[in-house]
Amino acid sequence: MSSLIDLQDAIERYSEAGFTHTDIPRMALMRSNNVSAASESVYAAWLLVVAQGRVQMKLGDEPFELPAARYALTSVDLPLTGEVREASLARPFLAVALSLEPVMLASVLLDMGEQVFDLAPSAGMAVGVLGPDLLDALTRLVRLLGQRGDIAMLAPLFEREILYRLLAGEHGAMLRQLALSDSRLSRISRAISHIRRDYVLPIRIEVLARDVGMSLSSLHRHFKAVTGMSPLQYQKRLRLQEARRRLTAQQHSAASVAFAVGYESPSQFSREYRRMFGAPPSRDAVASRESVLQPGPVAASD
Repeated sequence: MSSLIDLQDAIERYSEAGFTHTDIPRMALMRSNNVSAASESVYAAWLLVVAQGRVQMKLGDEPFELPAARYALTSVDLPLTGEVREASLARPFLAVALSLEPVMLASVLLDMGEQVFDLAPSAGMAVGVLGPDLLDALTRLVRLLGQRGDIAMLAPLFEREILYRLLAGEHGAMLRQLALSDSRLSRISRAISHIRRDYVLPIRIEVLARDVGMSLSSLHRHFKAVTGMSPLQYQKRLRLQEARRRLTAQQHSAASVAFAVGYESPSQFSREYRRMFGAPPSRDAVASRESVLQPGPVAASD
């Protein structure tokens, strides 16, 4: 049976600084020698396992602390903030991420021979403790990167074992709904896809509800249960995250970026941007660019 040290060694051996895509489908490795400032992104359904160090994830204003031997699960596309809070050159932050494929989840459920019922969806993010069986399967999957001739045959088997452990674990109900093509969670996921695709356009909630086959009240209730936000709040967060990305990466005016992400009023954009990021758009963009150019602070090693 693999230990946490085995997983740490495997990630460190096959990862590079930052986010490393791998030859194993849907699996990526993360490594950082420094603590980091908070960064925003939209994460699809995935499993994130911290092997060493500590990261804080935020969904809206709710923080989720992930030290070593903890994992996070998401079941829909969520705008999250991530901040590496424990890392050093001697003991870098190490993690492994695995995208969750609904079709594969459904296949594993069929093999488990369970009846699945459409329950009301719970929060779209959950955290848990890495158990020995899940740890062992993950370690074997990462180690396949050193046996590339075995990936095509063994990676799908190890991935199915990981999904089985998750489905049989404490957050299995959340993943069971992800596997159901017509569950309420799947309908919320489709609503999220609509908003992400057309985030620049005004939301017509009644049209969105009709398109995903839900009543207005049901859409609002379940959308907030899953994401912690209303559809309008979700769209606002997407717009502001994209605005920050554009302002940091390019020398555009705040007003032009405001219009590009769907705002009709630059003053409203500036107010909402400051409320979310703590500084006016132009000043925050300068600070963000400077933080990218400067190395992050190094946490004290043990």
